[in-house]
Amino acid sequence: MNETNDLSITRLIDAPVDRVWSIVTERLTEWWCPKPWTTEIVELDWRPGGRSAMVMHGPNGERHAQEGVFLEVVPGERFVFTDAYAVGWQPQTPFMTGVFAFADEGGKTRYTATARHWTAEASARHEAMGFAQGWGAVADQLAALAEG
Repeated sequence: MNETNDLSITRLIDAPVDRVWSIVTERLTEWWCPKPWTTEIVELDWRPGGRSAMVMHGPNGERHAQEGVFLEVVPGERFVFTDAYAVGWQPQTPFMTGVFAFADEGGKTRYTATARHWTAEASARHEAMGFAQGWGAVADQLAALAEG
C-alpha cells in the first residue's frame, strides 16, 4: 500500500474522547453520511472480523450499500474497516479501507478519518466523488453532536 493513495480529514472536536466514541458507536446514523442522505444500519458487529453493513439513502432515491468487516476495534482509540472482505473473510472487489482515529488533545478529541485505497486511480475516483466535502460534512456533523 502506498500512503499517497490515502485521503484524510481531521477535526479537533471540543468534547472528550469518551463522549465522541460513544456518539460514534451508538449514534452512527446521525453522523455517518452527509445530510440530507440517511444511514440504515444492517449490522454493526464492533469486533475484528465482525460485519460492517449499512445502506446510505439519498434524497432522490439513491441507494449505496456498504458491506465489509471490521479489521480492528480499539474502544476510545480507533476502528478500521474494509470492503475487501464480506463477513466470514469472503473476498470481494475492494474500494477502500477506512481508518478512524480518536486522540485526546487537552480534553478535546482529535478525530482523523482516512480512506486508504489500493490504487492511485481508486483514490482519485474517491476524491472526484467529493471526498473532502462529504467526509468534511460528516466530521462537522459528528462534532456538532459531540459538542451539543
